[in-house]
Amino acid sequence: MTKGNKQLSLEQREELLTLLKARFEQNMNRHTELEWAKVQEKLEANTEKLWSLNEMEITGGEPDVVGHDKKSGEYIFYDCSAESPKGRRSVCYDLEALESRKKHKPENNAIDMAADMGIELLTEEQYRELQELGNFDLKTSSWVQTPADIRKLGGAIFCDYRYDTIFVYHNGAESYYAARGFRGSLRV
Repeated sequence: MTKGNKQLSLEQREELLTLLKARFEQNMNRHTELEWAKVQEKLEANTEKLWSLNEMEITGGEPDVVGHDKKSGEYIFYDCSAESPKGRRSVCYDLEALESRKKHKPENNAIDMAADMGIELLTEEQYRELQELGNFDLKTSSWVQTPADIRKLGGAIFCDYRYDTIFVYHNGAESYYAARGFRGSLRV
């Protein structure tokens, strides 16, 4: 795989499609009225999106189809790993937050990592939709897209699931924790 051109080899594409199909079939509750053959057809026609799904996979996101936009025809994938993806934890919210840290800077930030992967952070609404499909982030938390007025004041928001409840919290955008990462979405 060459990151510059965002293409997977034929073998990598086949391996990823096999893995995504197995996950799709094992979790039909996430997409009850969808057919894998149609999803696969869309994926094979969008190799750059396959690259992004592979990035989601190798960072521990376990992407799966969670919906279909009938208007655009796009399939919607979310990170469906039980906990916030392991390869995307210990990051602050965005580049501005990262640059504001004087000491103990994390290696990266959620917004730039997502952009590099070709995905977007879940919104709070999407995070709530995800929780309707199962219980996620019982031990971890995930940054979500933060409204501009909160971010302008130095904050960022994250979510988790505790006590049978979805919690939305705030932190300084420059903060980072070993148990906080981010979940992404991708439309194909």
